[in-house]
Amino acid sequence: MKGQDIRRRELETRRDVLTARLGTIEDELDSHQSKDWDDLATERESDEVLEGLGLSSQQELRMIEAALARMDAGEYGACTKCGADISEERLDVVPFTPFCRDCAA
Repeated sequence: MKGQDIRRRELETRRDVLTARLGTIEDELDSHQSKDWDDLATERESDEVLEGLGLSSQQELRMIEAALARMDAGEYGACTKCGADISEERLDVVPFTPFCRDCAA
């Protein structure tokens, strides 16, 4: 069973990784300036993939920030829907989850 301090460090580390990833994605999207049509088409395909990764990272980042806020409020580990305790096993797999297994289904 992990303690809340360990989970907080894990969430903060993951937040830092995602923030760095988003910065890299933004830099990459801003760097494309090809004049050649073939290169532009290839860059556009790459941009779509990068944008998808960025959106996914932003969503995870919002969930991590919400989990850290629940920790600060003393509400971490309780389902935000039904109030039941979220199992340690579930928190081990998805430490930012706001829902117990039953409510997530």
